[in-house]
Amino acid sequence: MTPPSSAISPFSGFVGVFRYSRRALALVWETSHWMMLGLALCTLVAGVLPAVAAWVGQLIVDGVVSAMETHQAATDPNLLVSITPVLKLVFIEALIIGLIALAQRGLSAQQSLLRAMLGQKVNVMILEKAGQLSLSQFEDSELYDQLTRARREASTRPLALVNKTFGLLQNAISLGSFGVLLIQFSPWALLILVAGALPVFLSEAKFSGDAFKLFRWRSPQTRMQIYLETVLAREDSIKEVKLFGLESLFLKRYRDIFTQLFAEDRRLTIRRESWGFLLGLLGTLSFYAAYGWVVIETIAGALTLGQMTMYLMVFKQGQAALSASLTAISGMYEDNLYLSNLYEYLEQPTNAEAGHLTQGVAPGDGLRFEHVSFSYPGGSEVLHDISLHLAPGKSIALVGENGSGKTTLIKLLTRLYHPTTGRILLDGSDLKHWDTQALRARVGVIFQDFVRYQLSVGENLGVGDTQAFDDKQRWQQAAHNGMADDFIVRMPNGYQTQLGRWFKNGQELSGGQWQKIALSRAYMRENADILVLDEPTAAMDAAAEAEVFARFREHSRNKMTILISHRFSTVRSADQIIVIDQGGIIERGTHEELLESNGRYATLFRLQAKGYR
Repeated sequence: MTPPSSAISPFSGFVGVFRYSRRALALVWETSHWMMLGLALCTLVAGVLPAVAAWVGQLIVDGVVSAMETHQAATDPNLLVSITPVLKLVFIEALIIGLIALAQRGLSAQQSLLRAMLGQKVNVMILEKAGQLSLSQFEDSELYDQLTRARREASTRPLALVNKTFGLLQNAISLGSFGVLLIQFSPWALLILVAGALPVFLSEAKFSGDAFKLFRWRSPQTRMQIYLETVLAREDSIKEVKLFGLESLFLKRYRDIFTQLFAEDRRLTIRRESWGFLLGLLGTLSFYAAYGWVVIETIAGALTLGQMTMYLMVFKQGQAALSASLTAISGMYEDNLYLSNLYEYLEQPTNAEAGHLTQGVAPGDGLRFEHVSFSYPGGSEVLHDISLHLAPGKSIALVGENGSGKTTLIKLLTRLYHPTTGRILLDGSDLKHWDTQALRARVGVIFQDFVRYQLSVGENLGVGDTQAFDDKQRWQQAAHNGMADDFIVRMPNGYQTQLGRWFKNGQELSGGQWQKIALSRAYMRENADILVLDEPTAAMDAAAEAEVFARFREHSRNKMTILISHRFSTVRSADQIIVIDQGGIIERGTHEELLESNGRYATLFRLQAKGYR
């Protein structure tokens, strides 16, 4: 299987290298000014001094030859006098080599520290962006592919790009200083230097583009691998995996994906390394051609022995510097391709929350849905022409089959979604004009798919109101209202007991206990005057359910309440029952009125009641 031909060409957007290099450099500068300056200083030292060391090496060799001739010709030879100038040069070269080593260690140390700091900064940027995305964007598979690509590679690529940028600068400085020395020998030497390194660079650039095309094209398969790893290694899924005997099936699929991806990697790697070896031979041949040329010139007397040594060293180091420079440019191109994933994700458009209201224009009017419809982008209509009014102190129960749109209606109320048509009013003002935080502070909600946080008991309650996240008194009151306090006090460390199995000494709860924890979260919001319970007692026994709703009715006496449940024993006491089918309201009224009308509600009620006879 091969990637689609529409994938990015290996050379298209090559100019974009420097655009992303500037952004990566700016990111490093924001992370640490001092380390950025330290990288620049160490790069300058490591770039200039190798050429100086080669020049000093020439002086040492020529000095040795001269000292030998002087010593042999002198009638009263004094060896110390002859070698003192050479020993000074040896000391200078040792000092230069020491400074080069210090600069390289400085580069390594700063890169290591920046790797951690920059990786953290980029990961925080990714998570902050996630907080700005809407729920519908999270439900978009293409955005998930973007997020997967950004998280897997982009956190390490900015520093890699900066390192290559400084490496390129260092090698460019070295090449400039080597070029000054080589051009004294012959301008043709520079041409040989370039000709030997250029083919490898072109090959690496081409294969970097191919590798990136593979990476982008197979994001869905990579995400499926991650998902299968999660299913096979998480405590909340492993029991069902074992019960249904899914291990071998999922492992086979996991291996099959790896086999496919590895085959593509293997083909690319073999082609890349084969061409790299063949084209690399050109560089080796060019070096030995220059080697022979310098040797011939030395034998012919055009060069001294010291000059021969210097030119050979300069040519070899120059070739290595040029090859490293071209490889850095190729690597920068590859890093920019991967960084495009990060910025593609970070630049994902978000809907600005422009609301500013903290109270409505008609306090006490309650909640109104006016001809509200909702459709997912590119999908069919989920809700159609929903109109209802919920006054303070009143309750509504939503009844309907799974998938009829009940939970979607609650997501519209909490502004996780926005209506496609129609409007939702709270106290006379459209929800889109409300400040998001002010709106959500007025809503206490428990979804049927609530999160089981791997935190302590108290923190699992505290997430219900971040303003009281660590308030122990609020924990206890919320747990009492949600009927969770009776089992919390029996736990080893009470409210400090770690929940879940991810961390040491973690304790797992039953489904009913978790549901009481989630219910208590809704009670954490003391200022909430809209309470929403979405299947809040599905995992509880009948006695616990009866007590939960008795407390709920007492606690919600002056509030607006919305209840979603399939259990008619819990919805019959609501002031108004709304029956939803395929996204639309087909019946509404009290329990008695709906039974008298003998419609869908009455049919479903009698079917459920029959099961208890």
